[in-house]
Formats: sequence, structure tokens, C-alpha cells
Amino acid sequence: MKLMMKLSSTHKTSQFGFTLIEVMIVVVVIGILSAIAIPAYQQHIMRTYRDSAKACLTQHAQFMERYYSTNLTYVAAAPTLGCTTESNMDSRYTFALSNVARATYTVTAARVDGSPQANDTCGDLGLTHTGAKTAANATCW
Repeated sequence: MKLMMKLSSTHKTSQFGFTLIEVMIVVVVIGILSAIAIPAYQQHIMRTYRDSAKACLTQHAQFMERYYSTNLTYVAAAPTLGCTTESNMDSRYTFALSNVARATYTVTAARVDGSPQANDTCGDLGLTHTGAKTAANATCW
């Protein structure tokens, strides 16, 4: 009998699981990581689309220069390049030619209102026939 009592008192059932404190610590750590990672990811995506817009502006400028070398004018040049529609670019930027004359042009990438790119601090991007680059912030190019 003593042996039975001794065995039952020393044999305890172990419980598996997490305490509330442990769960709350995990929730806090996930919250902190999310607060850092999500804005950094959004900035990365915005920068990626901005770089794609700059590449597309360069493609437009190259088209205009090829057209000029053949026709000696920029008038009537109408680039229809695939870069404006690939990777959802047309939902973030609108590409347009302006100041088109015999010897000048400006191609711009204007941010689409309501898109995530509308919050970009670089603003609208531009490129002229001389290669001059415009943006709200000079470091954006």
C-alpha cells in the first residue's frame, strides 16, 4: 500500500501548452516585426515601380530619337511601347508626350491618383529631348 501511495505521489501528469504570457510575448514580437517590415516592403515596391517608370521614360526617349534621326522632326511621333502596360505600370503611372515640336519634346510619367504610387515623394518624373531629368526630388533620378 505504501508503495502505491509513493508511486502515485511521485508520478505527476505533465501538461503541454503555452501560458498566456508566452502567447502575448509572441503576439508583441509579431506586432513589432510587422510594424517594421510592412512599411519597408511598401517603400521597396514604390521604388521598384519608380525605377520601372524611369526605364519606360528612357524607352520613350530612345523611340523619339530614332524617329528624329529618320524624319528630322519629333512632330507626329507616337510611341506605343509595351513598357507602359507591363507589370501593372498603367495603374500607377500615365505616360504622355508634351512640348512636341520639330526639335523638342518632353515625356512625363505622371502618378495616377488613388494608386499607391500617388504617395511617392519623388512626384511626377520627366525627361526632355536634351536628357534633362525632372522630379520633385533631385535624388530620385
